[in-house]
Amino acid sequence: MTDLFATSGAVPSGHRPLADRLRPATLAEVTGQPHLTGPDGVITRMIASGSLGSMIFWGPPGTGKTTVARLLAGETELAFDQISAIFSGVADLKKVFETARARRMGGRQTLLFVDEIHRFNRAQQDSFLPVMEDGTIVLVGATTENPSFELNAALLSRARVLTFKPHDQESLERLLERAEAETGKPLPLEPEARLSLLGMADGDGRAVLTLAEEVWRAAREGEMFDTQALVKVVQRRAPVYDKGQDGHYNLVSALHKAVRGSDPDAALYYLCRMFDAGEDPLFLGRRLVRMASEDIGLADPQALVIANAAKDAYDFLGSPEGELALAQACVYLATAPKSNAVYTAYKSAMRAAKEGGSLLPPRHILNAPTKLMKAEGYSEGYLYDHDQPDAFSGQDYFPESMGRKTFYDPPERGFERDIRKRLDFWSRLRKERSGKG
Repeated sequence: MTDLFATSGAVPSGHRPLADRLRPATLAEVTGQPHLTGPDGVITRMIASGSLGSMIFWGPPGTGKTTVARLLAGETELAFDQISAIFSGVADLKKVFETARARRMGGRQTLLFVDEIHRFNRAQQDSFLPVMEDGTIVLVGATTENPSFELNAALLSRARVLTFKPHDQESLERLLERAEAETGKPLPLEPEARLSLLGMADGDGRAVLTLAEEVWRAAREGEMFDTQALVKVVQRRAPVYDKGQDGHYNLVSALHKAVRGSDPDAALYYLCRMFDAGEDPLFLGRRLVRMASEDIGLADPQALVIANAAKDAYDFLGSPEGELALAQACVYLATAPKSNAVYTAYKSAMRAAKEGGSLLPPRHILNAPTKLMKAEGYSEGYLYDHDQPDAFSGQDYFPESMGRKTFYDPPERGFERDIRKRLDFWSRLRKERSGKG
């Protein structure tokens, strides 16, 4: 799933990094992004149509965003300019726009590639709008962050977001094979170590080639590395995972959905991914508590107790001992019966509360601590439930003008099966004692 790197063969290698030596010379050579550059890919179709609009390339590092932008300009005969939002300001943008306008007057359009475009502030992002609208530039912005959160709505409305995917294992393996063909020598890695190297790259094509170069530099004549030796040689690269960005939210979402989907194995996998990436275990503990309420609720009342106990256990034990308690809670939640009935009831009740916020409770359930309140009928007619048959009076507790509402609808699963029986029993009694049965 990622771009880059194809062997062009004609360029002498010298001391150039592998990632540069294996960079594709045409869009057809790009690997890993078939949905964009394959025969039926979005970009391939754009070029064939003869109409190229502004785009935002969104994807993790090492997936070929810069390479594809440069090749795109070449295949459409547009002038190519490149700036980085990290090193550019308003003055730099003005110069680029002036150059593009002059070029446009000469009959040639400019493809402006802006790396890390999310680093520009709102005003700077707005400055692109006029030159995009009048055709001075075709903007191709690259970002590793979610454009929905980081880019102006006005800019997004004028550009198509294209997602670059990280390399999968097969794609990374193809890059290693190309690197071996380019260098003329196999990687000195045992099969398991080779798989470990692919994992260390974390979907980054540039990284897997850099790691391969480190292995070749470190290996003595005839030496073969196992996984343990590989880790020492390359000093294992940490996974790409920024706790404040998309990697964080994607893994949290995957964990939550695996628990909700009653898949303890997948849930444990994502939990461990986040442990390994340095996520705050107490954050994960809080998420498990939320899952217990949102997705299990009263189908298993112990779920919330166990999730909260696991959070407290981690707080008491710390890392790494406390992580096992969170893993235990994760498995418990994934294997528990599921119900969102309380969650759904809460949302429905909250909507009703907002709509009927000024409605007074019925007077018979209001206390009457003063004579005036008694005279006004407060608490009059109230029946103390514990004094009634079955400890149930069947009175109506909703505001009179509102009438009875049903928010909580427990399913026939887990402990809520018993709650359903109680509610049905009380519903029958309420009808009988109100004379409606």
